[in-house]
Amino acid sequence: MPKLRKQIAVNVAAEFLSRSFASGETFAILLRRETPAETIQRIIARECALAPRYLGWLACQNATGANVYVAANPLRPGSRNRTKESVAEVRHLYLDLDTDGSTKLAELRSSNSVPIPTAIVETSIDKYQVLWRVEGFTFAQQEGMLKVLALTFGGDPACTDCNRVLRLPGFLNQKYDPAHPVTVEYPSDSISNPEDFRLDIQTVNGKHVRSPIGPGNPTGKHSHSEQDWAWVLGELDRGKDPVKLTRTLAERRSDKPDPTYYAQRTVDVASARLWLIEGVPMADVITMLQVRRRFEIPNTLCAARAHEIALTAQRMIARKKIA
Repeated sequence: MPKLRKQIAVNVAAEFLSRSFASGETFAILLRRETPAETIQRIIARECALAPRYLGWLACQNATGANVYVAANPLRPGSRNRTKESVAEVRHLYLDLDTDGSTKLAELRSSNSVPIPTAIVETSIDKYQVLWRVEGFTFAQQEGMLKVLALTFGGDPACTDCNRVLRLPGFLNQKYDPAHPVTVEYPSDSISNPEDFRLDIQTVNGKHVRSPIGPGNPTGKHSHSEQDWAWVLGELDRGKDPVKLTRTLAERRSDKPDPTYYAQRTVDVASARLWLIEGVPMADVITMLQVRRRFEIPNTLCAARAHEIALTAQRMIARKKIA
């Protein structure tokens, strides 16, 4: 145990908690042992969690086999448990990269569709938890965006609950032998809002996240994006080359934060919709989308993107039928 205690860095844990929570806020700390199976949860105020005595107790528990986790979001004052209803606000978006983590992380870092992460936690070799400090997200928006992030970047799609816990940096991941130190880096100190995540997904499980293309404006007036959508559908239907169409749309919409991304996505969703209506199998639609952008988008991201776009087009068709 003394050797393990030397690998535990409670100062790293303290810095992470200080960055993640404000003075006076409460959050959950979770201790979980595999053998014998045991879970202990404490709802604790930030000041108490940062006390040397408490951090020392966590270190002792960790050194004797307990894994240490912390909630991603603060809890309402007076909360006694970590239910979804007890979460006070959305503080973080997060993404679990459990397979091929280094490659996926590199692709995420090079993407201009998401902000620079606030923290990147290495939970074990080639496994990461990526966090963005955010504000302005509703719980429904958070859950939808977490699913979109997982689908886009190849993360774990099950990790979308607002009451989720994450491994606390500075302690050891006792799932492995030898135990692996959980480390963290802070690429950015910025706080992001929903507009900073330019993933442009229309719906996830029927809930609206963002609507850059497709359904109409409630005022009855057609937005620029809706006009683009109708124009792209018409051009594709007339046999216009999608690559040239993408370039033309990007030039027309230079007002967009990322005209190329906007044009690629609009053209590809429209193409997928037309293909599906014509009876092309979903698997073939995904393959065609991936082949189209294989020289423009990294391979792993391209595959996930093609799958997500095909599903988006499929949902658009289903909603049209219901309407």
